[in-house]
Amino acid sequence: MGVVKVYGSLVSACAQRVMVCLLEKEVEFELVHVDLDSGEHKKPQFLARQPFGQVPAIEDGDLKLFESRAIMRYYATKYEDQGTNLLGKSLEERALVDQWLEVEAHNFNELIYNMVVQLVILPKMGQPGDLALAHSCEQKLEKVLDVYQERLSKSSYLAGDKFTMADLSHLPGIRYLVNEAGMGHLVMERKNVNAWWETISNRPAWKRLMQIAKF
Repeated sequence: MGVVKVYGSLVSACAQRVMVCLLEKEVEFELVHVDLDSGEHKKPQFLARQPFGQVPAIEDGDLKLFESRAIMRYYATKYEDQGTNLLGKSLEERALVDQWLEVEAHNFNELIYNMVVQLVILPKMGQPGDLALAHSCEQKLEKVLDVYQERLSKSSYLAGDKFTMADLSHLPGIRYLVNEAGMGHLVMERKNVNAWWETISNRPAWKRLMQIAKF
């Protein structure tokens, strides 16, 4: 098994998603740092790997791949019998994993991203964030998390009773929400969501990544 090269940054939520997946699957990888602050991800050398100028991208032998969820699916399938099973066992379980991955991608992630940009990233750059946009996203996210609260009253994890990609994919976004954006109350005031977050954020692979990133 060769070493997977992950082109990205430790601070990137999407790169974190891929790296924690690799840790769960016990796949050796090397992070090739891409300096987001200097705009390295928008330069021709990186655009040859990822034409949309976003991290991460991976190189695994002859395979070059981008988009974090596609990368996760690839490794979860390639090493299905190694490390944590992230796919689900039956066809029905896998369908639920895919369903909640779609929810994360389309109903959850964009709201988190916009909130973090407005409340964390722009202020760090010395620019004012759009607080009205952040508040609007917060209100929408409350409704999404209410759905999660209901779902997690029926099962320990989003796709059932076992940890899968559906849960893993949420780890970076919720960490930013809780630890960076000062919005931890959105999680903590929902008993089932909070218990789920406490469980998934204490997984050894995630804790290892947080140690590597020095968060």
